[in-house]
Amino acid sequence: MVKRISALDKYFQKGVFGKTDKTGLILSVVQGLILYQVAAWSDTLNDVGTKIAKVCNLKEFPSANQAVCSSEIAILRVEPLKWWIIGNKINELSAEDGSIIDLSHSRTHVRISGNNSITLLNRHLSIDLRETSFPLNSVASTAFHHCSVTLWRSTKGYELFLPRAFALSLWEVLLESAAQFGYEIK
Repeated sequence: MVKRISALDKYFQKGVFGKTDKTGLILSVVQGLILYQVAAWSDTLNDVGTKIAKVCNLKEFPSANQAVCSSEIAILRVEPLKWWIIGNKINELSAEDGSIIDLSHSRTHVRISGNNSITLLNRHLSIDLRETSFPLNSVASTAFHHCSVTLWRSTKGYELFLPRAFALSLWEVLLESAAQFGYEIK
């Protein structure tokens, strides 16, 4: 099997940075991303959703802009006719039902958590991240520094999926903004 290497592998150092007296953020580059995109036709949407939920051992598939997950697998509804499967390989889907694409190497997965995570993200993303507007397991596609990204609010924090080609420049923007809060890279 091919070893998945993050676009940021050589460009981050673990430790505490910025304001060292207070750490308001924890940033992590999540390694080993397994990401499949499943697209369905409008007339096969419910059937395909049911199939992928079953393959992932989940009771249901998510509705628009939502995620359904277990401890190791998540299904994110990223577009009206598309899901992202994180942590599980999807092999089979007939052409009459839709299509499957392995996006694992095309994205870099960054997790942001801590008391100042919403403040940091609101400086770059045009999304209302308050609990009432973006509760747990919400998913959004948005722009970050003129680049399309996907954001998921998981139980572990804010999961940011960056296009591989822009991961380093977006990472540098995040670190520069995070310095004022103090941050730890894990």
